[in-house]
Amino acid sequence: MIKNLLAFIAVLTTATVSTYANPTHSKELYSQASMPEMYCMALNIYHEARGDNLAGKYAVSDVVLNRVKSTRYPNTICEVIKQGPTKPSWKDDSKLIPIRNKCQFSWWCDGKSDEPKDADAWLEAQEIAYLIMQLENFVGISEGSTHYHATYVNPDWNKKMQHVGRIGSHLFFRQP
Repeated sequence: MIKNLLAFIAVLTTATVSTYANPTHSKELYSQASMPEMYCMALNIYHEARGDNLAGKYAVSDVVLNRVKSTRYPNTICEVIKQGPTKPSWKDDSKLIPIRNKCQFSWWCDGKSDEPKDADAWLEAQEIAYLIMQLENFVGISEGSTHYHATYVNPDWNKKMQHVGRIGSHLFFRQP
C-alpha cells in the first residue's frame, strides 16, 4: 500500500492537472448514452469520493474495476455500481427501481437525485473515469480491494474482511 501511494504521489506532479484547470473543457465530457460505462464510473467517483483527495478518487474507482474482474460480482461497471435488490416502481410496474439503502454503493439507492450539481467536481470525476478506464492510470492503487467505507463509519461487514489500508477518507478491504 505504501509503495503504491508513494508512486502515486511521485506521478501526481506529472498528472493531467492542466486539463482540470482548462476552462475550454465542456462540463459534460460524455453522456450516459454515448459512453454508459464511463458515465457510471464518473457518477460513482462524483458521489462516493467528490470531497476526497485525488488518490482517494482513484482508489474508489479501482475498487469498482476490481469487482468487475472478480467472479463474485457483475461483469460491467454499471452492473457493479447498480448492484442491489430492486422492486417494481410505484409509477410503472414494468420498471424496476432499487430498494432504498440496500445497494452496494449507497448513493445509487438513497432516494436523492443522482444529477451532479458541482460542475467542477463532475468534470474532474469524468476525467478520472477516463484516465483510469482508458489509460489505466493508477489501476491497482487499492491493492485488490473490493470494498471500502468512509473513515467515519464502522459497518459490520468489515470485520470479515482483510484490511488493506487507508487512502484519503476511505478504508479499503478485500476478501480473505
